[in-house]
Amino acid sequence: MATTGLQVLGLLLSLMGWAGGALVCAAPWWRVSAFVGDELVVSEVLWEGLWMTCLSQWGKVQCKVYDSGLALSGSAQLCRGLTVLSLLLCLLALPLAVAGLKCTHCLGDQQEPKARLVRAAAVLFVFAAVVFLLPITWTAYVVIRDFYDPNVAAPLKRELGPAIYLGWVMAVLMLVGGAVLYMGSTSVSAPPVVSSSGKNNPQPVTTEDKTAKAYV
Repeated sequence: MATTGLQVLGLLLSLMGWAGGALVCAAPWWRVSAFVGDELVVSEVLWEGLWMTCLSQWGKVQCKVYDSGLALSGSAQLCRGLTVLSLLLCLLALPLAVAGLKCTHCLGDQQEPKARLVRAAAVLFVFAAVVFLLPITWTAYVVIRDFYDPNVAAPLKRELGPAIYLGWVMAVLMLVGGAVLYMGSTSVSAPPVVSSSGKNNPQPVTTEDKTAKAYV
């Protein structure tokens, strides 16, 4: 039968991943300036995200939103779309999971329809985790590739920002949360005992039953 504890735990993990994913999506900490070679000016640090860039200079931070999304590269636009799609999938899964929880009374005592809703929400959370993982991993790959590319100038090289590492953690939370939520909504029933002839084994007749039939 559905386990309330697993359902609640899976929903909490998924919500934590969703909230953290929203922070990662909005944060300008995806890529950070890399100080390589003989560069001596380290007082300026440039942070780049999906929606804005921030310049830290002598403890002062100035951020600017990108003037046009169409001016960004196709890779950046794809990362934007995938992260937003992942967050929307989580937003769609949330009411389904809440309505289907065993401890709620949105659908009365109809346990099987509620379990189906929870399983659907769990699949959405898992799919959202995979979708969210794609732009994070792709951005990390591009940053590492350009860092070791000798054709890329030193001022243009970047390093992995903290949002990349946080994004991996949030994707894992959504993935594990969806899996736990699905396990908590599966019903396990014991199969009937079937004899070798293909029929259900009858219950053994006890001595009390024979005595009762004798008096009838």
